[in-house]
Amino acid sequence: MANYQMKVAVVTQYLAEQSDPDQGNFTFAYTITITNSGDVLAQLIARHWIITDAANHREEVKGLGVVGHQPFLRPGQSFEYTSGCVLKTPQGTMRGHYFCVAEDAHRFEVEIPEFTLSLPRTLH
Repeated sequence: MANYQMKVAVVTQYLAEQSDPDQGNFTFAYTITITNSGDVLAQLIARHWIITDAANHREEVKGLGVVGHQPFLRPGQSFEYTSGCVLKTPQGTMRGHYFCVAEDAHRFEVEIPEFTLSLPRTLH
């Protein structure tokens, strides 16, 4: 039986030069590495994000691919991309799913575990 798995790793960064805290704009970048840890070639088709700021304002973002790509990943192969978001508070979280299709036409979701967006030195 085929193994359909992807591993997701995230690194975040606060972008002070693109932020305006006085106007309630806190800009963050996140770099994601998605690795096909299964044993079947698969394509990342779409994404679904849930972004929540510290005031509990929630936004959902859905769309095809990531940063204009719908990468094919062979077993063991990775794809890395950087994107960003603007929050109205200095902290927030993101979580979501990628929707993938394997070469045998099996469809599966890949969970993107929740990660924190935060100004440096503001969380204990």
